[in-house]
Amino acid sequence: QAELVESGGGSVQDGGSLRLSCTGSERFFRFYNLGWFRQAPGKEREFVATTRWNGDAYYADSVKGRFTISRESAENTLYLQMTKLKPEDTGVYYCAAAPAGTGYTSSSAWGQGTQVTVSA
Repeated sequence: QAELVESGGGSVQDGGSLRLSCTGSERFFRFYNLGWFRQAPGKEREFVATTRWNGDAYYADSVKGRFTISRESAENTLYLQMTKLKPEDTGVYYCAAAPAGTGYTSSSAWGQGTQVTVSA
């Protein structure tokens, strides 16, 4: 059973918006960094955004100003609000959790992914 479960993906047109959700174990919403990654067809998985356990948020340059990451600890849910979507944002989006002070690796907790498709 996956420790993290994403939802909210779908198909939108260029310029549209989507909000992704990721729910998981309560422990991930304590002293863990939480992040979003994506993988486009034929490409490697890439970093999108992360929120550290202390609330600091960081974004890939390609999404800065368009995407917002947030966590709602009371709901054990991580969000990714995506606006002004572009076709190049298309891919499978994954959430991940890593203990504070560590990076995201294959040993981190990962969700199964949710598909986002943006059409021109």
